[in-house]
Amino acid sequence: MKLARLTLPLAAALLTATMARGQLVNYELVPVGDPGNAADANGHGDVPYEYRLGKYEVTIGQYTTFLNAVAKADPNNLYNVNMATDLSIAGIARADSPGSYTYSAIGPFGDVQIPQASAANRPITYVNWFDAARFANWMSNGQPTGAQGPTTTENGAYDLTSWLSGPVPAINATNPNTGAMPLYRIPTLNEWYKAGYYKGGGVSAGWWAYATQSDTRPGSTIGSASNRANYNDGVFSVTQLAVEDPNQNYLTNVGAFSGSPSAYGTFDQWGSVVETAPHGNSNGEPLPSEQIGTNFTKITSYAYEPTQELSYLGFRLAAPVAVPEPSTYATALAGLACGGYSMWRRRKPA
Repeated sequence: MKLARLTLPLAAALLTATMARGQLVNYELVPVGDPGNAADANGHGDVPYEYRLGKYEVTIGQYTTFLNAVAKADPNNLYNVNMATDLSIAGIARADSPGSYTYSAIGPFGDVQIPQASAANRPITYVNWFDAARFANWMSNGQPTGAQGPTTTENGAYDLTSWLSGPVPAINATNPNTGAMPLYRIPTLNEWYKAGYYKGGGVSAGWWAYATQSDTRPGSTIGSASNRANYNDGVFSVTQLAVEDPNQNYLTNVGAFSGSPSAYGTFDQWGSVVETAPHGNSNGEPLPSEQIGTNFTKITSYAYEPTQELSYLGFRLAAPVAVPEPSTYATALAGLACGGYSMWRRRKPA
C-alpha cells in the first residue's frame, strides 16, 4: 500500500478518524488462487489473477458500525426502514432525528430461536449496489467517521460524487483519498463465482455444482455437517417447518453452516441471501445464490436496478491479494502523519 503518497493533512485526518472511532469493522478475507483457471461450460469464472474475497457476507453488526460512523444525517439513504420492520430479516433500529441518528442491531424475531442466529452476525439485507459501493468506499478510506462526502462514502473505490443515473460507475484505478489501489470493492461476477464454485488446486480443476464442494444438492439442517445451506428444501432451515411466518426470522449467522465452505474457504455462497451486483453492470444483476422466503430456486440471471433494495439482497466485498489489518493501517497512518509533521516542520521557513 503506497501510503507515502498521502498528503499530510489527509493522513492526519484519516489517523484522527481511526483513533477516535475505537471499534473497527474487521472484515475477514480469504485468498483465491489458481490464476488463469479454465472457465466453466458456460464461459464463466475464469480469473487471470489472484485476489481475495470476503469469507462471509457483510453482517448486520458491520453495517450498523458503518451507519453509526457516517449516517447521522444519512442523505444517501443508507438505512432502509424495512431493516427494522421486516421481521423475517430485521435487523437494525434507528433512533433520534436527522443529524443525530443512532443505530443498533436488533432481533432476531419469531417464535423459533436458535443459537446460530444472533442480532449482529446475520447478513445485512435491504441494501442496493450503491449502499454496497459506499460501504466499500468507507472501508477503503480507513473507516472514517463523519458526514457522507468525498473522503468517507462518496469516493474511494468508486466515484459517486457526480453519479445521477445510468450505468453504475467503474472501480477507480486509484483511490483519490490514499493515492493507492482501493483496498475493498464489490466483486466481479467471475470473481464471486470462482471463489464459490471452482474446485481449486490447479487451472483445470473443474467446477462444483454447489458452493459447498458438492455436486449433490445441499441439505438444510444447521450445523457442522458437510454440504448444508440455509434455504428451503421442503422445510426452512431455521424453523424446520414448511409454512412461512412473516413474523419469524429466517436468517442464520454467517458461517453457521461451518462444515460447508467452498474450496477456498468462503461460506454461504449457496443459500443465505442473494448478493448484490458486480461493478460495471448497469442492470444490477445479482450473483448466483438462493433466496430466503421466496421460491428458493437457484438464481442464474435475475436483473435488478442498482438502486433497488430487497429483503433478500445483501453483499460481500473483494480485495487485492494483500490487505492490511485495521490496526496495521492505523499504525501506518500514525507513522506517516508523525513523519510528515516532522518533515513539514523542518521545511517551514524560519
